[in-house]
Amino acid sequence: MWFFARDPVRDFPFELIPEPPEGGLPGPWALHRGRKKATGSPVSIFVYDVKPGAEEQTQVAKAAFKRFKTLRHPNILAYIDGLETEKCLHVVTEAVTPLGIYLKARVEAGGLKELEISWGLHQIVKALSFLVNDCSLIHNNVCMAAVFVDRAGEWKLGGLDYMYSAQGNGGGPPRKGIPELEQYDPPELADSSGRVVREKWSADMWRLGCLIWEVFNGPLPRAAALRNPGKIPKTLVPHYCELVGANPKVRPNPARFLQNCRAPGGFMSNRFVETNLFLEEIQIKEPAEKQKFFQELSKSLDAFPEDFCRHKVLPQLLTAFEFGNAGAVVLTPLFKVGKFLSAEEYQQKIIPVVVKMFSSTDRAMRIRLLQQMEQFIQYLDEPTVNTQIFPHVVHGFLDTNPAIREQTVKSMLLLAPKLNEANLNVELMKHFARLQAKDEQGPIRCNTTVCLGKIGSYLSASTRHRVLTSAFSRATRDPFAPSRVAGVLGFAATHNLYSMNDCAQKILPVLCGLTVDPEKSVRDQAFKAIRSFLSKLESVSEDPTQLEEVEKDVHAASSPGMGGAAASWAGWAVTGVSSLTSKLIRSHPTTAPTETNIPQRPTPEVPAPAPTPVPATPTTSGHWETQEEDKDTAEDSSTADRWDDEDWGSLEEAESVLAQQDDWSTGGQVSRASQVSNSDHKSSKSPESDWSSWEAEGSWEQGWQEPSSQEPPPDGTRLASEYNWGGPESSDKGDPFATLSARPSTQPRPDSWGEDNWEGLETDSRQVKAELARKKREERRREMEAKRAERKVAKGPMKLGARKLD
Repeated sequence: MWFFARDPVRDFPFELIPEPPEGGLPGPWALHRGRKKATGSPVSIFVYDVKPGAEEQTQVAKAAFKRFKTLRHPNILAYIDGLETEKCLHVVTEAVTPLGIYLKARVEAGGLKELEISWGLHQIVKALSFLVNDCSLIHNNVCMAAVFVDRAGEWKLGGLDYMYSAQGNGGGPPRKGIPELEQYDPPELADSSGRVVREKWSADMWRLGCLIWEVFNGPLPRAAALRNPGKIPKTLVPHYCELVGANPKVRPNPARFLQNCRAPGGFMSNRFVETNLFLEEIQIKEPAEKQKFFQELSKSLDAFPEDFCRHKVLPQLLTAFEFGNAGAVVLTPLFKVGKFLSAEEYQQKIIPVVVKMFSSTDRAMRIRLLQQMEQFIQYLDEPTVNTQIFPHVVHGFLDTNPAIREQTVKSMLLLAPKLNEANLNVELMKHFARLQAKDEQGPIRCNTTVCLGKIGSYLSASTRHRVLTSAFSRATRDPFAPSRVAGVLGFAATHNLYSMNDCAQKILPVLCGLTVDPEKSVRDQAFKAIRSFLSKLESVSEDPTQLEEVEKDVHAASSPGMGGAAASWAGWAVTGVSSLTSKLIRSHPTTAPTETNIPQRPTPEVPAPAPTPVPATPTTSGHWETQEEDKDTAEDSSTADRWDDEDWGSLEEAESVLAQQDDWSTGGQVSRASQVSNSDHKSSKSPESDWSSWEAEGSWEQGWQEPSSQEPPPDGTRLASEYNWGGPESSDKGDPFATLSARPSTQPRPDSWGEDNWEGLETDSRQVKAELARKKREERRREMEAKRAERKVAKGPMKLGARKLD
């Protein structure tokens, strides 16, 4: 029977990558890149080949192998595995790069920042302090070749070959025999008399001074060059001079050296070092300290190295969310770090966390997710959006807080391209119909109209035909002036989606009614839209062959490119109205503002009717009702619309976010929304008959962005904050329409969203049931009163002491 000896190198769970070893390591070890066979994760493998006649070097290598296995410290090269045979030694560590090679690569890429160097030197000094003060060990080999850098930019101390005990156990320091390493020895080692008084750390601190000089000035040519600090920063020069002083007795202990450099104004006193120190101790920090740290972290990330953000900050952020209950405060730095990731890394690390966050009941987290959706929406695939994101987001339409409802509406602009047929054409349209008809906040009704116009091209042909005309017609009868303007602009933005018959018979009658609107801004937009639609009809009338070309998009499938000709329609509407909504929310953060916060059309001569808290549900006849429903129906409606059965957390953070961010783009620029409500503004533009005139209103491609703050407003334009939102305008206007009274909100509508069966709204069946219940209660009450009256007449007066039976 034959027995074959096993090859330990072949059975080793790690393998070398077939390429030349990395240079820059004077000594017996060769550094190779490697990987774990099972997972392919990268590692570094230090290899020493045993050679005949090199017993002394072999003993040094074996001693280093033993030190690697026994020393564990965050700033010392981390040992993973090892292999010792008669022919070789293998030491497997975390994946690292020699400091010399790392610095050379960074110089070619633009140089190394002082922040990175300050933290790197802090780590090396901390490792020396651990060896000298805690382990009583002398490293005896501090130099450029003994320092390595991991993928996060962390500096690690290696080169443990010549380490010895400071207590004299095991003899003195081993002989190096390598000139490249002996040039870093301090001058007192050349004095063999032994009369020089020194501390146990003196030699290593001299070598630390040599390392500092090389980091800033390059390779050390000779020891005399240490007298010239060269490019060493001025804040570090005094401490460097202590290290390379001729008297070894005055060289500071590593712990004291760190303390001196961390003093106010010192080289290591900066935000980067403080951030790293906090991250090292984050597990023992109080929750309040963590919250404050994450809130301030996003401001500093721009100045931090990219590798540090990806490999050190990101894991801590994910851990803080997963296990530390950090909440919404981690979102801003998380998405900021996410910009450094590739698409594949983003899918693996960020998206699972985002999906989990959407199921949170914390209102602050939900509103921050909606506000920052633009940063991660491109990484979400359609199945994820439809099955894991949209079902949670859609609850925001029913939230009792207006801030959540508003941000939910805005987020649909980003989610609509990824929604499937059922979610987009059925579920979303139900909620939009409800918001436009019943929401008590005028700005939210306006934003719903704006969003519908922007996503109209994504809807199916049947949905467009059924919804758009009715929705925009309803918006033109809204008591909130910006909503009426949004309805007009919505018609214009989707002009290519209507047939010529609809333009003539449905749209133009609605627009003509707005030509006598009390608000001049509404009238201006109405006249402009009328001219555009008339021009379109006239061109087809002159040349009927154009009809097919003009109506090519009417029955076409949904396409994001449709409607581009008039795509510049309502950039102002969202920014300005969003600002108004933020004001309302800040003034009433916990309760929804009443209708008194929504401006009514000015009525200088006729007093305005009493406002109602919530616009009533439209009836089947298409009327915009304002009469108050009976008590039972109101109770049913409030119960159906309420989404506060659970504790959704505090909105304090959401309020602070809204206080700082009054528009969708977080730009904080001055809005043009005041143009909508300013009845004194006189339009100086000449009439235009083609659709290019809509381009002047702004850029559709800008989305919800505001116009540049450098653009001066037209003469007479007032800011939204200056507008009289709560009462009638002054009567000194020269506008001939100023004396028109506001049309009552009970004016009948020609169209409504209710042309088809809109499940999910308070429909006719509910009103009929409520009416039947009311009649039954009334009949029952009359029957009881009649019976009581009959009993009293039949029995007559009761005798004294008799028992009252009824």
